[in-house]
Amino acid sequence: MLGFRCESGKTVVSRAFAASPLRVLMPNNHGHAAWVFLASLGGGLIDGDRLDLRIDLEERAAALVGTQASTKIYRSPHGCEQTLRVNASAASMIAVVPDPVVCFAGARYRQRSHFALARDASLVFLDGYTCGRGARGERWKFDSFASRTSIERDARLLLVDASRLDPAHGPLAERMGRYDVVLTLIVVGPAFSRLREAMLSPRSAPSRADRELVAASAVGEDAAVLRVAAERFERASFLLRPSFAELARVLGDDPFARKW
Repeated sequence: MLGFRCESGKTVVSRAFAASPLRVLMPNNHGHAAWVFLASLGGGLIDGDRLDLRIDLEERAAALVGTQASTKIYRSPHGCEQTLRVNASAASMIAVVPDPVVCFAGARYRQRSHFALARDASLVFLDGYTCGRGARGERWKFDSFASRTSIERDARLLLVDASRLDPAHGPLAERMGRYDVVLTLIVVGPAFSRLREAMLSPRSAPSRADRELVAASAVGEDAAVLRVAAERFERASFLLRPSFAELARVLGDDPFARKW
């Protein structure tokens, strides 16, 4: 459980509780938002792991929640899962930007993320996954991956985004083609209006050398979704850098300066 509160214009972590295998790291930064990075003992999730994280933001609180590294999902015949619930009060803002999920061969994984936003609360959410350990011959060799994101605003459903990859529906490597990384960036709310503009800004026509897929869609008056499919994570993250630059501007510090 995590709680954030605004005190004299700067957000502090008011509550932080984690049980094994989850760890919570709270580094200092130069901005007004509080930063929290999540890590897991052993570097990933094993068969039977169930993580349930709740985050509450009080009025005008600002927070960034990321991960120390990619979320690795080991072979898990019975499956493992993560659930995230975020409640954001009036004029608050939160950026949830975990590293991609990496499912190893034989992994079964499910994640559910639900955001309940006040009318003028703001959100940035990054959801992504990779093919697994391609260098070890495990490209798209996991047993199943499922992700569902739902966002409510002022108690009304704004957006549902769901993905499911299962070899029972057809060979994954064949269906995914040359792409090894898929990222989805979602933004909602007034605090991230310039980030939304960066996501929706026109891009030059792709050249023959371009091997990525990039698609942006507006949702309502102040929300947007940006999707990227690429062969390498470095290239996928590069395509999101204009959006990340705007996020750093809002936060007052750059959480990606030494990372992506």
